Amino acid sequence: MVPYRVLVVDDSPFMRKIFSDLIVQDPQFTIVATASNGLEAIEAVKKWKPDAVTLDLEMPELNGIDALQRIMNEQPTPIIMLSGISEENTRETIKALQFGAFDFIRKPMGAFSNDIVRVGELLLEKLRIAVLMKRYSSVNGIEDTPALPKAKIERLQPVKRAKPLEEESSSKKRLLQPEQQAEAREVAAPEVKASSLMKNLTKLSNEEIISLVPVAAALEDSMTRKQSKKRLTAADQFDHVIAIGTSTGGPRALHEVICSLPAELAAPVLIVQHMPPKFTKSLAQRLDSFSDLKVVEAAQGDRLKAGVVYVAPGGHHMELAKDHAGYYVQLTQKPPRNGHRPSVDVLFESLTPFDELRRHAVIMTGMGSDGAKGMKALVDSGAESAIAESEQTCVVYGMPRSAIENGCVKTVLPLQQIAAELQQAVLKG
Repeated sequence: MVPYRVLVVDDSPFMRKIFSDLIVQDPQFTIVATASNGLEAIEAVKKWKPDAVTLDLEMPELNGIDALQRIMNEQPTPIIMLSGISEENTRETIKALQFGAFDFIRKPMGAFSNDIVRVGELLLEKLRIAVLMKRYSSVNGIEDTPALPKAKIERLQPVKRAKPLEEESSSKKRLLQPEQQAEAREVAAPEVKASSLMKNLTKLSNEEIISLVPVAAALEDSMTRKQSKKRLTAADQFDHVIAIGTSTGGPRALHEVICSLPAELAAPVLIVQHMPPKFTKSLAQRLDSFSDLKVVEAAQGDRLKAGVVYVAPGGHHMELAKDHAGYYVQLTQKPPRNGHRPSVDVLFESLTPFDELRRHAVIMTGMGSDGAKGMKALVDSGAESAIAESEQTCVVYGMPRSAIENGCVKTVLPLQQIAAELQQAVLKG
C-alpha cells in the first residue's frame, strides 16, 4: 500500500520536526513536504497534492486562517489545525473549523512535555479518519466540504442581536402564537399613548412640560418592568427541550442549525460538542455572535430558559435536572463515556425521566457512536423527535449512522433542513 502523503506547516523548525516525527511513526503516512508559512503551504498543496495537511494558526506572511480559506477554495484538502490553548488561539481554531478545517489538535506544551505522546496519538487518529473520509468522498462522489454551501460561508458575518420587542415587525409576528401577539400589542399600547402625548407638547407651556417629566419617567419605568416581566415569564415557561450531539465537523454544522433558529424559539437548546476545555467557551461565544438566540457555555446550576442555547463545557458531562424552582443544568465529572466527556449519551439519557416535556434529539456529524444509546433510551421514553443528519452533508458519517443502525432515528435530514424541522416541531406546540 502506498503511504498517505502529509504536508506539515509550522513556522517553528522545532515543531515541524516534532510533528513530522510523530506522523511517520505510523507506516501508513509519509511526509511529502514541509512549509514555514501560509504562502508556502498554498504552493506546496498545489505542487504535491497531499492527502492531508497539518496547519499552524500563527505564522508570518500569511496566517493559518487565511491559508486555510485559500486552500479550501482552490484545492480542498483535509486540514488539521495545530492550536495553542490561549483565548485567542481557541477563538481562531473555532473560526478555522467553520471555514472548513477537518479537525484540530492542541499543540504539546513543550519539548519535554509528557503529553507529546498523547498529542501524537490524537494526531494520527484524526489523520487516519481524514484520509479515509477523503478517499470515501472521492469514490462516492461526495463533496469534500459538504457541511455548508459556499454561499453560507461567504455570509459568515456577525448579526445584530434581535431586540426583545421586535415582535411588531411582520416577519416576527408570523412566528408568534396568538397569545404572544396579544401580549406584544398590550406592551406596545403605552408607547402609542406616549407618542400621542409628545405630539401635544407644542401646545403646553414650559411649566406644564416640566410638570410632566416625572409622569413620563414613571411611565417609562413601568413599561420597562412590564416588558422584562413578560420576557422572563415566557422564557421560564416551556414545554419543549432540544438536545443536540455532534463531534468532528460539529462547529460548522452547529453554525448552520443554531443560526437558522428564530429568536422566539419556545425551547431551550442543550448541546454536546466533543471538545477540550476552553475551546467550548470560544465555540459558544462565536455562535452567540452570529445567532439570534443567546448562546452560552453552560455553568453548574444554570436555570433553563427558552431561546437560550447551552453548550456543555469541555471536561464536564452535562445533564438536565429539576428541582422545585424548575429545570437547570447539572455538570459532573463522572468517568468519560465512549471516550468522551462531555458525552452525548449522558445528555440524552438525562432527559428520559422528564416525559412532561416534549423532547427533541438531534445527532449530527462525528466519529464513533456516542449518542446512539442515549437516543434509543429517549425514544423508548416517548421523545417526540429523533433526527439524524444525512450522510450527504456529514463531514464524518459515524455518530448518525450508529444511531440509525440502532433503530431509534425517526427522521433523516440534510443539515440545511434540520433547523426548520425543529422549529416546526416546537411550533406544533
